[in-house]
This record gives sequence, structure tokens and C-alpha cells, in this order.
Amino acid sequence: MLAYVQKKDYFNAKALRAFHSKADCGILSGTSIPQDLTFSVFFKRDLAANSFIPMVYAIVLLVTSTATAQLKAIDLSGNRIDLAQAAHGRTNVLIFVRTDCPISNRYAPTLQKLRARYAEKATFWLVYPDKAESAAAIKRYLHDYNYKQISAVRDPEHALVKLAHAQITPEAAVFNANSRLVYRGRIDNWFQGFGHARPQPTTHDLEDAIQAAIEGKPIAVAETQAIGCFISDLQ
Repeated sequence: MLAYVQKKDYFNAKALRAFHSKADCGILSGTSIPQDLTFSVFFKRDLAANSFIPMVYAIVLLVTSTATAQLKAIDLSGNRIDLAQAAHGRTNVLIFVRTDCPISNRYAPTLQKLRARYAEKATFWLVYPDKAESAAAIKRYLHDYNYKQISAVRDPEHALVKLAHAQITPEAAVFNANSRLVYRGRIDNWFQGFGHARPQPTTHDLEDAIQAAIEGKPIAVAETQAIGCFISDLQ
């Protein structure tokens, strides 16, 4: 997104004069207020005055995603927890699930395999957005589906749902080491529709996103459509 500021004195002229160069024209770049904006000032040297003047009065502001998300949730002991801090700089993988969603249940083995594969470089969380689901019910669910290595948290106020733009259970959200959302969507394409599954998935969207996030690479497909139970149905 580009913003053009048509104001001659927006940039500090002293900073322009402090830019020592023998070039007749060029670009001065850096970071300035407002926060999270990068600017580039095109200028031309005034040889007579031995100073630099703006060649155009426009300052181009490039918005960058430098804001760090606060991934706040409630653990099963009732304590508030920041998942970003708990991950200690590793990639965060959030899986939104419900105890009453059959597709969520069928993905339990897949999620446990993913967690085992990336345990050293990513932190996995099962996120329960249904405020009607008690900690006791979630613990029973974890036991029944043999979730021994993935921690569970509750999101009754849908703070994580909003940050991740989650709509479905099961749905995954990957936050990189800087707590920026880099992927949201399905785990894979196993399910073509509710009740209609392939014999085996032919894409592995979540795993591809985790691998790219760990390596600091762009994610080829940053958003996919999940199949399952709507979060909006929850009261």
C-alpha cells in the first residue's frame, strides 16, 4: 500500500543537508514517524547552495507489517497465557478445533505426526473457541484422542480467532518467529466437502507453510479454504 504526502516541509530539511554525497541526484531512505512506515525521498542537489532540495514534494510511504501480535489465550488451569512468549521465538502453529466436530477429530493423528516432525522448531497449540467447552471436557478430549504432546488453550472471547481470521474447525494458523500471521487455512485437502474425503490428501498446505516459516521463506499459498464446522455457529 502506498501513501503520498504532498507536503514540502514534511521531511526534516536538516536531514537532507546532512546527507553527504557528491552525486547530483539520488534517493534518501530510512525509517521515520509514523511508526511502521518506510519512506523514500527523491532529491536533487542544488550546486549553487551546496545543499539538497526535494526534486518532488511527494514522500512515498511503504507500509510494512512490523506489528507483533499478542497471542493471548487461557490455559486449562484458567491462567492467561501469551502463546508468542511461550514459543520462545519459534514458529507458532495454532489449530482451531472443537470437541464436537467430526472432521477435527479425524485430524488428530495427522496433527500429532506434524508436531513430532517439527517439535524442535515449532510450537503447536490446539485452540478451543467454544466458550461452552469446559477445561474438564477438553482434557477428556485430549485423553480420548491421545493428544500427549500438543498443548491446549481456550479462546472464549475469540481473540485468537480474530487475529488468525479463523472461520472453521479444524483450521490452522501459522505465525512466524516474529509473531506475524503467514498462513491461514486447511491442514491439507483430504476433505473435499463435509462428509466427502479423498482416500489420501494430495496437498499438504499446513506442513508446507510450517516449513517455509521456519526457513524464513515466502509461503506460496498463504490462504486456503478449510472444510469443517463453522466457528460462527458458536454462541
